[in-house]
Amino acid sequence: MSELINNSDERKKELRYIISHLDSEKEIPKMKKRFSKLLANLNPEEIAEAEQALIAEGVPVEEVQKLCEIHVEAFKDGLKTTKHQKVVSGHPVDTYKKENTALKKHMKIFRQTIKKISSGTDLSIIQEKLSQLAIIEIHFTRKENQLFPFLEDVGFSGPSKVMWGKHDEIRDSLKTMRKSLDAGNIAEIKLVGKDLMRKMKRMIFMEEKILFPTALRKLPESVWFEIKEGEPDIGYAWVQPGTVWSLDVQKAVTPAEDNAPAVFPGKKESDHSSIDLRVGSLDPVQLDMMLNNLPVDVSFVDENDEVRYYNEGVERIFPRSPGIIGRKVQNCHPPKSVHVVQQILDDFHNGKKEPAEFWLSLGGKFVHIRYFPLFTQEGVYKGVLEVSQDVTGIRALEGEKRLL
Repeated sequence: MSELINNSDERKKELRYIISHLDSEKEIPKMKKRFSKLLANLNPEEIAEAEQALIAEGVPVEEVQKLCEIHVEAFKDGLKTTKHQKVVSGHPVDTYKKENTALKKHMKIFRQTIKKISSGTDLSIIQEKLSQLAIIEIHFTRKENQLFPFLEDVGFSGPSKVMWGKHDEIRDSLKTMRKSLDAGNIAEIKLVGKDLMRKMKRMIFMEEKILFPTALRKLPESVWFEIKEGEPDIGYAWVQPGTVWSLDVQKAVTPAEDNAPAVFPGKKESDHSSIDLRVGSLDPVQLDMMLNNLPVDVSFVDENDEVRYYNEGVERIFPRSPGIIGRKVQNCHPPKSVHVVQQILDDFHNGKKEPAEFWLSLGGKFVHIRYFPLFTQEGVYKGVLEVSQDVTGIRALEGEKRLL
């Protein structure tokens, strides 16, 4: 094993071997022992790269997700000793960590609350605590939309997909918890609550010991500027970012890269020149205002399956942030639904001109989603327009309301 110590490629190979053999309870003790020999020379990035390698070699994301908790358990003791990378207050990673600190406090309160419940307990108290826990959704959504795209840009997409899958497992547990509370099943509430706490605890561990250290090494300072700029579009869970690491301060102290575009060009001043459309013409300001005042969410994905535009309506149905621009649309969806998205895109690429549509209940709203393929007059596929609309009020309309 000594030859592995000074050979990074061999260490990674060994790590991939260990991960691939953690799918059996019988193998875990043996693999943990084998892994312990590597811990002194292993960094979190190599763990994440091993996940990336497995996916690149054809292992389904879902399989890596199954291994995830097992290998985190195996890595836990060793990773507890890894040094924390210091980040300035206000840096995106600092904000994520502050949110995790707040989450731990809410988890502690939630655990204490469900531990005390018995028949006759007012379950509305637990529902209130669960609502506070569920705010973690903002944290997850910001990672998915405003951190993962930039990791994908540097070729690091595997671990992001795995972690998105783990987000969805927590979301499912939150839904199950709500159903258990509605049913008033005390035994199930305790069981599901315990499972939810375990998943959240592991997520914090994976973020702080693997994801964030890797992201800090992989992404240059200029990219963190872009991440920071787009974060308010999603929002924050429980906390507000610090002010020491601010965009203005960091831009002032960070030298511009040679031949690199300005990090923050901002919204360019429009020259108000008209854009000729098939019927009529609009200047950029008019077009932007018109699109942002539509009562629907609109996104455009080009012929290369890359997101090129989304509007910013007052009441969005699905969260969006600038980080998704230029991102492959397949990476904008949870791993468990990517196959459906891919089938729709394949149909459009192959010439199918009928729109695809779906409808679902979401947070008390009835949402209608349609995908319209766009073709030139010559039949060349140019992309897809996604339109999402809250039709709750429309479905409830009765009678007539006329202008006159």
